[in-house]
Amino acid sequence: MTDTIVGIATAAGEGGVAIVRMSGDDAEAIFEKAFSARKRTRPYESHRLMLGHVLDEKGEPIDEVMGVVMRAPNSYTRETVCEIHTHGGSAAASQVMRRLIALGARVAEAGEFTRRAFMNGRIDLMQAEAVMGVIGAQSQAALKAEQRQLSGGQSRFIRDAQEQLLTLLAGLEAHIDYPDEIDEDEALEGLNDGLGRLISMLENAIDERGARIVRDGLHVALCGRPNAGKSTLFNALLGEDRAIVTDIPGTTRDVLEGSFSLDGVRVILQDTAGLRESGDAVEQIGVERARAALDKADAALLLVDASTDLSDEEQALVRMDMPCPCAVLLNKEDAGERVSVAQVNAIAPHETVLSISAKDGAGLSAVLDFLRRHAARPHELMLTHERHMSVARQALERLHQAQRGLAYDQPLDLCAVDLHEALYLLGRITGDSVDEQLLDDIFSRFCVGK
Repeated sequence: MTDTIVGIATAAGEGGVAIVRMSGDDAEAIFEKAFSARKRTRPYESHRLMLGHVLDEKGEPIDEVMGVVMRAPNSYTRETVCEIHTHGGSAAASQVMRRLIALGARVAEAGEFTRRAFMNGRIDLMQAEAVMGVIGAQSQAALKAEQRQLSGGQSRFIRDAQEQLLTLLAGLEAHIDYPDEIDEDEALEGLNDGLGRLISMLENAIDERGARIVRDGLHVALCGRPNAGKSTLFNALLGEDRAIVTDIPGTTRDVLEGSFSLDGVRVILQDTAGLRESGDAVEQIGVERARAALDKADAALLLVDASTDLSDEEQALVRMDMPCPCAVLLNKEDAGERVSVAQVNAIAPHETVLSISAKDGAGLSAVLDFLRRHAARPHELMLTHERHMSVARQALERLHQAQRGLAYDQPLDLCAVDLHEALYLLGRITGDSVDEQLLDDIFSRFCVGK
């Protein structure tokens, strides 16, 4: 028997509706004591939303609400779930919560509804983690990746890897257990090839940079000398006047951040202070922060004022080793271009050199094309959660160790130990082999109503 939990499933603050959710063996009995439907009689029909009131202990209405019973197993948790949809805001939902607790429910812990869905076999652990991923997604690309995981796409991939590993183990252990009936050559047949395929599968699924860009966005640093047009480009790409634009060099003193969506991928632009030596202590701090932003960026846009001849300082910037992919933008072509693409490439060849005008928008489509090339596109089998990639890397190391053992003719039972460990680790991704500490850690990050 499971106890009955209750929580507010909607975000805090004012809104049109607040949802109070219960799950457990006594959920329906508690619901029937608290809720009175206007035109329905008990027992209430499952999965039908009904208009009524929540009543206090004296039978007085607390709020006019909508109520619904969702009987097991056809519910989010596979237990009987009841919901009461009150008017939004904290007062009505809190009073309903207090009434349900007084009738025997207890306050749910963080993530407990989803944890019950996992424990009752409705979803696996990867799908459970995707629930919070969907809630926290900040871009269309991140949302699609989480929805793919929620629908079981990555789970099927991991389970396919587990099945292949079990097949390899079956042949290997048959020889270990029955060496007189199955010789070593027969046991080893296809083992190396099978390990190679498994290793390749997992390696292709682990792309830490790509996963981070899908989750968090593509970080792009705008850099260059003062007055090169960084803030003008920043405003142009965002489509709004966020940065102050003047003819006075050194206007930008700190890192200014804004974001926009590029084909569903979130792009985080960072407008930085002009890179130059300065006796101004505040500006020098801004320059240091600009260099730090550049070190952490996924891509950079280096702006050069092309309306004047290249200075020694700008030539040094063009030659500078960039810590990330960089496009050199010859800005201010509207003011007359005195620096060409060929001149820049003669100083230091770059993958991308473009002539643009941040002021009138000329050439910005080519800038967006450069960013598209460096914005990750998640494939169906790509792992996007840090935990999954970390455990998959541990499984990969076990598979590599087994492969090395075969190459050096180590005893086959040692190889079997490595394969068993890899199988266990893959199970920690899907939830086939987990402990309470791991579950506590994962579900503690959830909101209470989920």
